[in-house]
This record gives sequence, structure tokens and C-alpha cells, in this order.
Amino acid sequence: QVQLVESGGGSVQAGGSLRLSCALSAYSYRTYCVGWFRQAPGKEREGIAGIDSDGRTYYADSVKGRFTISQDNAKNTVFLQMNSLQPEDTAMYYCAARSWGTIVGPLIPGLFGAWGQGTQVTVSS
Repeated sequence: QVQLVESGGGSVQAGGSLRLSCALSAYSYRTYCVGWFRQAPGKEREGIAGIDSDGRTYYADSVKGRFTISQDNAKNTVFLQMNSLQPEDTAMYYCAARSWGTIVGPLIPGLFGAWGQGTQVTVSS
């Protein structure tokens, strides 16, 4: 059973940057998709970025141009570089994975079977 562990969350001021990491253990699938989701209190979980085993990426309009997803295959780690953070980016951020398909948007949480525990991102104005 694959396990995902997020790290890198924290508190920053508006305009700042954070880099989230998602470490995937025991993940040896040739085909996979990894997505980053976020959920703010009282709101639905939102898929914001994703990457697949062929390197295709997807970004939600809310983060396009500010966030960048990348992967280090040797380390089984997916990163989310977040720049120009704004208070509305405040949320719990989760990574999720599945062993099929390609990355196309929008990212649907129910189509990802493995989830991390989440890491909090707080952006103050």
C-alpha cells in the first residue's frame, strides 16, 4: 500500500513562497498520477495541480502562473512550488496518487485512492 507524506507547509506573509513536498513510499507503478489538493474551512476540496508519469501537468486557474508542480523520480517525491501566495491560498494541502490514467483537469478527489495526511499553509495579509 503506497503511503504519501506531505511536508513544507507553514505560515507566510502575502507575496511569499513555500515549497511543498510529497514523498511516496513503496510506489513502483509505471503509470501514475499525483495531484495536489487543498481544502479551506467550510469549502470543498479543490484540485489545484497534478502531474503524471509522462510529465504532463495540470493547473487550476486559481494557481496557474503562481504554482509549479515537479517530480524527482529518483526520490519518489513530487513538489509544489508556491509563489506569490495570497490569503485566499490558506488551506490544508494534500497530495494524492493513483496508478492509472493521465493528468487532465479538473482533478476529482474521488479518482485518487491514496492520500497523505495534509500540511497546513497559512498566508497572512
